[in-house]
Formats: sequence, C-alpha cells, structure tokens
Amino acid sequence: MTRWTLPRIQIDQLLNLGWEFLRLIVTLDGEDVLDCEPVLGYLHRGMEKIAENRTIVQYLPYVTRWDYLATMFTEAITVNAPEKLTNIQVPKRASYMRIIMLELTFRIPSSICICR
Repeated sequence: MTRWTLPRIQIDQLLNLGWEFLRLIVTLDGEDVLDCEPVLGYLHRGMEKIAENRTIVQYLPYVTRWDYLATMFTEAITVNAPEKLTNIQVPKRASYMRIIMLELTFRIPSSICICR
C-alpha cells in the first residue's frame, strides 16, 4: 500500500493580543507560535485631557490604573510633582512611609511575577 503525504504548507497568521499598556503581535502557524513581538506604550486614552478638569485628589484614581502592579509609583510621581513645584514641605514621617510603601509595591509584585 502506497501512502501519499502532502507537503506541509506554512500559513502565517498574525494575532494582536494585549491590553492598555502592552500589545503582543503573535505570528502563528496553526497552534505553534513562530514569533512574538511585544510593543509597549499603548496607554494613552486622553489622560492629559481628563487631568485638565480635575484636582490632584480627583485624578489619582485614574493614575492608579496605569500600572496595576506598581500603583504607588505612579501615585508618587503624580503627587510629588506639584509638591516640588509649589515647595510644599512633606513631614519626615510621611516621606518615610512613602519610601516603605514604594519598596513594598516594588518588591512584592516583582517577586510574584518572577515566581510564576
């Protein structure tokens, strides 16, 4: 009995995966992943325009959504900029608490991501 085999034809399929801040361009051949290209920086949703009509306190919930793993960093940037511009003196206790929270929000999520 003669068995005929057809040559395998590669059909590349591009698939866009991603969410707010990361886009993955995945090249597939059936179920096999041939290539994956990460594209960073797809967060812009008019955040600057939203910030124009709000105070810092009203804008902070938008800032925390930029990066779900390190929300304290984005909040610290948003709060520190007006403090520096207007020469507001932050109490030492508050600055120590900020440093502790920044360290915790950096160490814990990064260790969770590495462990997976």
